[in-house]
Amino acid sequence: MKKIDRVYINGEFVKPHGTKTLVLTNPDTLESIGEVTLCDKKDAAFAIKCAKDAFKTFSKTSIEERAQILQNIYEAMSRREDELNAAAVMEYGSPITATRGRTRFAKNVFLTVKEQMGRFEFERVLEDGSKILKAPLGVVAAIAPWNANYTHICQKLAPAIAAGCTVVFKPSEYSAIQTQILCECFDEARVPKGLINIVNGIGEEVGSYLVAHKDIALINFTGSTKVGREISKSAAKMIKRTILELGGKSANIILDDADLTSAIPNALKIAFSNSGQACHAGSRLYVPKSKFDLICELLVESLKEIKIGNIRDEECYMGPLVNKTQFDRVQEYIASGIKEGAKILVGGLGRLEGLKGYYAKPTIFTNVKPDMKIAREEIFGPVLCLFTYKDEQEALRLANDTIYGLAGYVSGTDLERAKRVAEQIFAGWVYINKGVYEGKGVIPHVGAKQSGIGTNGIDDYLQFRFIS
Repeated sequence: MKKIDRVYINGEFVKPHGTKTLVLTNPDTLESIGEVTLCDKKDAAFAIKCAKDAFKTFSKTSIEERAQILQNIYEAMSRREDELNAAAVMEYGSPITATRGRTRFAKNVFLTVKEQMGRFEFERVLEDGSKILKAPLGVVAAIAPWNANYTHICQKLAPAIAAGCTVVFKPSEYSAIQTQILCECFDEARVPKGLINIVNGIGEEVGSYLVAHKDIALINFTGSTKVGREISKSAAKMIKRTILELGGKSANIILDDADLTSAIPNALKIAFSNSGQACHAGSRLYVPKSKFDLICELLVESLKEIKIGNIRDEECYMGPLVNKTQFDRVQEYIASGIKEGAKILVGGLGRLEGLKGYYAKPTIFTNVKPDMKIAREEIFGPVLCLFTYKDEQEALRLANDTIYGLAGYVSGTDLERAKRVAEQIFAGWVYINKGVYEGKGVIPHVGAKQSGIGTNGIDDYLQFRFIS
């Protein structure tokens, strides 16, 4: 069992002031795999002080110096890539193919941002000699969830470093093993002291302290909409900047001309990605009423092709839920759907037979009404709600009838029509005939409605100044 009793602050692994501990459990085997000592407010205060002191010099570094730091982190992560993969598989039960993809994406973020920084306009001189400067904002407080731990950390860190900001990071305490390896990468990359400071701890104590602290210039948070609202309230007291990537209840519209042999399997992968523990999961599926029966048959058959359970198998797609709390939460939602009158097409209550860990049954509901709890709230588990529509306009009306607006999906063979529909889905990301971004680069994380206040990368970490 791995013992994590040091945190990375000011370029060193130091013993935290906090004394509370958390036992880490493998959700696949239910074995104890580690114990982490949690930081407290004094640790957070120390980390902020170190970041503030470091900002005085780091904010004045050159583009070339910051580019080298990004390069060094990329190289250090590349050397530890297999360890990061193994830790993610063990710590939250993600299939090995998924963790491998996330690790590559996470390390590549540093190279992508390095390239962007090289052509970024930090200063512009106007015809009359006036200047528009983009200066580093200050100390950033970054908070990330467990469901893609080091991916979130790297996506927040890379543009902050490029902008010249220093960072205090509170990752999920449930991802402490992954975080520790990543901190060792930062140490191997010899990042400047105080540039990156990590505090393991619970949100109610450490997270709240970071958000409210006067020396924090920007809060970058990924997590639930509920917590995002509280962060907004706290930040508003000091008119503090926020980046909020929050929850989702994303709609997937299958158009009547879609190739169902590919659209339906794709819809299941979109809904059950990371066992449904993804803010962008397409958990509301809208299908033509005329094809409802056929689509139900295809959903049941396609689900049989999704491999679940052996998370070290290259072909495994779904693993367990992260812990008992999450498993129980999903069970409560399934029970709620049954109680409110939705019908189970496949799945239901209980664990998958033959598997030891927190494996919820992939569940598909039909006869779902728009006002049901399962239709409106983010479940964060493998639960898909199936709806029917009469025409394109009704599909869009139903899809946009939500407080969320993180992602959206459209399937159809007429691409011009599919694009037209996609542009009318009120969401930050919309994908046509696929479920993931396959291009290169850091895409804007722009959530609509209560899915957050997005980021466009380096710009969000800079203060615009006009000098005339």
